[in-house]
Amino acid sequence: MANIKISSKVDEAAWAALKSVVQASQQSISGLLTEAIQEYLQRRRVRPVVLDHLKDSVDENREMGELLVK
Repeated sequence: MANIKISSKVDEAAWAALKSVVQASQQSISGLLTEAIQEYLQRRRVRPVVLDHLKDSVDENREMGELLVK
């Protein structure tokens, strides 16, 4: 996949910490940022199958939920 160039503002302390990790890991800043973005997106995505199971569970337990609200 092609790389793109980005520009952003980052807190100075966070940038210093990132550069320290880069030096310790001998990884490039761009590689580390790509990895961090991928991990973030992976954590933030909710797979549709999970949402389907959640909806089914709520539907199956609606009566119990209503009793608990009382």
